[in-house]
Amino acid sequence: MLIHMIDEEVSLRLFTKDDAEEFYKLTIRSKAYLKEWLGWLDYVESVQDTAENIKSRLIELVENGGYPTSFAIIYKGKIAGTIGFNSINKLNKIGVVGYWLGEEFQGKGIMTKAFKRLIEYGFTDLALNRIEVRVAVENKNSRALPERLGFRKEGEVRKAEWLYDHYVDHVIYGLLAEEWNILPQKRNS
Repeated sequence: MLIHMIDEEVSLRLFTKDDAEEFYKLTIRSKAYLKEWLGWLDYVESVQDTAENIKSRLIELVENGGYPTSFAIIYKGKIAGTIGFNSINKLNKIGVVGYWLGEEFQGKGIMTKAFKRLIEYGFTDLALNRIEVRVAVENKNSRALPERLGFRKEGEVRKAEWLYDHYVDHVIYGLLAEEWNILPQKRNS
């Protein structure tokens, strides 16, 4: 199993079919918290729904020549959330990042560590030229992550996402491989 050890507490690893129940329970425990910014939570109604999501992630692994595009974030042996590339444009070498962390795992620096590792993986293993993050304008906590790691704010997309009963605008952040290579202080901070 592919595991990216980050430190003694945090790692990224592939999801397995055995993760369905734990990942489902984390999603349900954090549902009210996550619904403010994630529009898909009403579609998760059972462990089977989560198992199907994991199955599709494993199929993507095969389609990408053995290179995973999404990971479970593991904190002290438990699934804390997920991070990965929601899409990859192979022709233009662009990856678009998506991520979320369970409510009880917030404020521990877990996502910053996971995000740094994913960026490194994207630029080195996947040979991406550009990594993008799209975040709701009002989601200040999520916006802080790419800002802290050297991403450049490139613009806004109006009414980019439907969240249950309203649209939200997105900020688009981008980071190029050449910028990542000259920002070692960002990687180590």
